[in-house]
Amino acid sequence: MAVDAANPVPPTYPRRAGMDQVPPHIPQELIRSVGITFSPEFLEAPHAFMADLHDKQPPLFYDVSMMGNSWQALKHADALFILRHPDIFTNEGATPFPRDPDDYYYFIPQEIDPPHHRKYRNIVDPVFSPQGVLKLEAKIRKLANDLIDSFIDNGECEFAEEYGRPLPVMVFLDIMGLPQDMRDTFVSWAMDLLHSNSREIMGETMVKITAYLKSAIADKKAHPDDGVVSLIAHAAPGGVPLSDKEVFGFVAFLFIAGLDTVFATMNNMWLYLAENPDKVAEMIADPDNINAQVEELLRVWSVTFSGRVLTQDFELRGVQLKKDDRITCILPACNFDPEVFPNPREVDFHRPRQTVLAFTVGPHSCMGAHLARLEIKIGLQEWLKRIPKFAVKPGTHTEYRPGGVVGPEAVPLVW
Repeated sequence: MAVDAANPVPPTYPRRAGMDQVPPHIPQELIRSVGITFSPEFLEAPHAFMADLHDKQPPLFYDVSMMGNSWQALKHADALFILRHPDIFTNEGATPFPRDPDDYYYFIPQEIDPPHHRKYRNIVDPVFSPQGVLKLEAKIRKLANDLIDSFIDNGECEFAEEYGRPLPVMVFLDIMGLPQDMRDTFVSWAMDLLHSNSREIMGETMVKITAYLKSAIADKKAHPDDGVVSLIAHAAPGGVPLSDKEVFGFVAFLFIAGLDTVFATMNNMWLYLAENPDKVAEMIADPDNINAQVEELLRVWSVTFSGRVLTQDFELRGVQLKKDDRITCILPACNFDPEVFPNPREVDFHRPRQTVLAFTVGPHSCMGAHLARLEIKIGLQEWLKRIPKFAVKPGTHTEYRPGGVVGPEAVPLVW
């Protein structure tokens, strides 16, 4: 839907939560409460849980949760349709992060649908395009090796803390023009926002993020540099400078989106590889297939979900959805759709190419997808050159945090 991001107004879409707020048009036989993102069963093995949904649940069902009620879409084809039709499934109001209604802003460009969506993406596309991110290749390789240098002689590391997190986050902070010495603080804010499962904690965290980013934006306006925050602060698409609300909403969205997803994805991948040395050997023996290897690992270890709101009544799979209903594409489950990916739980580095929904598709596809793929590719290449044989530290019990980005809390490795 077309909205005025310079003069944002809180959306009026209802946010329903709990069984007592199930709308009357929802068929009783499609109501579930499966505990996606937070139940003990989910947290024991999240990706297996999401793969199992194809066997245990209908392809479209209505999930009831105290974190919010929503239709859930499991099928790859349905996700493609939903994500490519913002005229029916809008992003406005679909982002769950709380904001002060008296100081409201849109998360840009995530909550801005076409046609205005493109003008914001054009501002940062030169940085995040395939050509733009390739300029970072040498820097990413050096960082990967510097990180490995710091622990390789120890014969062990806590991967999440020593490689999985710092590699993508340090690259991201450099791109944004934000200080590296605040990395751990930034990550802790992202963890509280994405994994607390508490609206109160999320709200308190957004207050901290808001205060910091407003100060950082003011500094960049006074002292321009080559970072993305400065680029946005001084942007004037069509000769018209962005308003303060637009600048803040854009920077805030990139800040939140860039701190957790690649980190979580790498944690999942390395945990899997540590437990499957035959796959590591296959990768090392076929280095020219690295792009397909990355894509298959992304398919199996996708970490995010994609929510929308209905702008109109619409029938999907014979089910009548109503205007203002919320719907979530469970992207990891969509990547296990057996109709698209035969034997979907099997990691097959020579699988026929299909659209992998790790970074969504359509006009709202992830701006950082090319960067993420490059970071993962280089991270794997440099690691496997220097630590070709590694395993999970004996006695480890893998734990997952609840929340909308799915990855193990810690990945202790030995070699």
